[in-house]
Amino acid sequence: MTPHKGRGVRGGWQHSEVPSADDAEAWFAGRLPDDWFTAAPEVAVDRDEILIVGALVPVKIDGDEAAVSAAESGRIDRFRADTREQRMAIARHAQHRYGRAVSWGAVCGGTRGVFTTQSVPVMTRLRQAERQVLDTLVDAGVARSRSEALAWSVRLVGEHAESWLGELKEAMTEVDRLRTAGPDLS
Repeated sequence: MTPHKGRGVRGGWQHSEVPSADDAEAWFAGRLPDDWFTAAPEVAVDRDEILIVGALVPVKIDGDEAAVSAAESGRIDRFRADTREQRMAIARHAQHRYGRAVSWGAVCGGTRGVFTTQSVPVMTRLRQAERQVLDTLVDAGVARSRSEALAWSVRLVGEHAESWLGELKEAMTEVDRLRTAGPDLS
C-alpha cells in the first residue's frame, strides 16, 4: 500500500508521498544549457508539477506595443520549437528524479508564454454561499465557468497573500524537517 500524508487528520487522505524536490532549482541550474536564458530560471514546484520559466534575450524592434508584443511572442515560439527535444529529455530525467510532471515557459520583455503545463482537477465541496461567489464571477463575465472562477479566485488570493503564503511554506518546511528528525515509530 502506498503511504499517504494526512491519514486521520482533518481533510482525510491526501496525496501519496512524492520525492522531495528541495534541490530542484539547483538541479535545473546545473542541467539546463547555459545559453538558454539570460538569468537563472524561475523554478516553481508543487505536488504535481515542476514549472521552469526562463528569461530570453529581449527583442530589439521599433514599433508600437502590438509589434513589440508580436516580436516577443515570436521569440518565445522560436525558443519552444528550437529546444523541444532537449527540453523533453531534461523533463524525462527530472520526472524520474522528482516524481512530477515538468512544464516549461519563457519570458521575453513584457510577454510571458507558458507551455506544456498541467491542468489538474481538484475535488472540493463548496457550500451555497461559496458557490454564489463563483456564480457571481461567471454572471459578471469574469469567468466562463465555476472552475475558471475558482482558478481566478485562487490566483487573486495568491497575488495578495504572497508574503503570508511564503511564511506559511517556510513554517511547513520546518515542520517537515522536525517530523523527519523525530523518532521512527515503525
